[in-house]
Amino acid sequence: MQLPCAGRRSPSPRLSGTQRVMNRSETPRALFGVPRALVGMLHVGPLPGSPGHRAAATSLDGQIDRAVAEAEAYRAAGFHGLMIENMFDRPYVRSQVGPEVVAAMAVIGREVRRAVPLPLGVQVLAAANEEAIAVALVCGASFVRVEGFVFAHVADEGLIEADAGPLLRYRAAVGAEQIRVFADIKKKHSSHTITGDVDIVETAHAAEFALADGVIITGTATGRAAKPAEVEAVAAAVEIPVFVGSGITPDNVAAFAMADGLIVGSSVKQRGDWRLPLDPTATKRLADAFHACGPNR
Repeated sequence: MQLPCAGRRSPSPRLSGTQRVMNRSETPRALFGVPRALVGMLHVGPLPGSPGHRAAATSLDGQIDRAVAEAEAYRAAGFHGLMIENMFDRPYVRSQVGPEVVAAMAVIGREVRRAVPLPLGVQVLAAANEEAIAVALVCGASFVRVEGFVFAHVADEGLIEADAGPLLRYRAAVGAEQIRVFADIKKKHSSHTITGDVDIVETAHAAEFALADGVIITGTATGRAAKPAEVEAVAAAVEIPVFVGSGITPDNVAAFAMADGLIVGSSVKQRGDWRLPLDPTATKRLADAFHACGPNR
């Protein structure tokens, strides 16, 4: 059953002592040309150096062809942006990847950008945030999705610690300040016991204070939905954009109308499995549900 579109709340008053480059009303429109954005995931890999690369027997050209085809399907369905992620590079390496991964993702990203002129984002797992900036700079992407931006958490890969300071200094050093940084908070596939006394709103405030260009809220795992009440609370508390980064389906998309953007992957794949190719019918159904809610801004 598809829910009616939820209402939006106005952004909170500006917090004193907080520096911002763009506020939540400006960023989605500046990046995507619309007040609210629908972003489709391109899961790439296994890339050179990962355990599954040889067994997959897929050339880089083959990976480019698949990524471009899926990017074109997202555009045809009415999505506003794309994001590449090395999801198949399991098991992930904590906070770093080899140069072969950076090179491969930059090549794939560049070819996607060449073929489909939608804004492109980059995420490099796991928490390889500087590498994501490097890939984005080289391939002409517009934003990165990062984890471990503020505070710390225990992920599958181990302890992920805050890197906002080093990351934004790296972004400045390589001349990539035009690339927006969207930070996961209380992210999926992680334990947050060590920050159990810091709720998601305070975490969002910390990311905002640390100059994130937006925050991303997820459920507990890939394909699991965020809590609408948490998304609403964060959207009411910060002035930077708030994205939902997991578990979006045609049936619940309206429950997240307060968000500035939705990042979609699993539900638009065949059988709802992120490992399988994109399902054009499911992709169009989700986009139609999103657009049925209207711009809301």
